[in-house]
Amino acid sequence: MPHVIVKLWPGKSEAQKNKLAQEITGAVMRVLDYGEESVSVGIEEVAPSQWMDKVYNPDILGKLEEIYKKPGYDRV
Repeated sequence: MPHVIVKLWPGKSEAQKNKLAQEITGAVMRVLDYGEESVSVGIEEVAPSQWMDKVYNPDILGKLEEIYKKPGYDRV
C-alpha cells in the first residue's frame, strides 16, 4: 500500500515504463512518507480505440470526485 496504476497507450519502451515507475515510487515515498517496500506501480497499456470505453468513461468521467489532476491544463 499504496498501489498506483498508470494507464497509457501502447508504444512506450520498457526503459520508459521502468523510469516512470521509479519516479512515481520516489514521489509516493517523499510525499506520503512510505518506504519503498510499501509502494507498487502497475502499468496497463490500452489501445487508443479502446481508450474511451476502458479508461476515459469509467475511470475519469465516472470518478470525477476522485480525480486530482483532470485531463487538460487546469490543475486542481
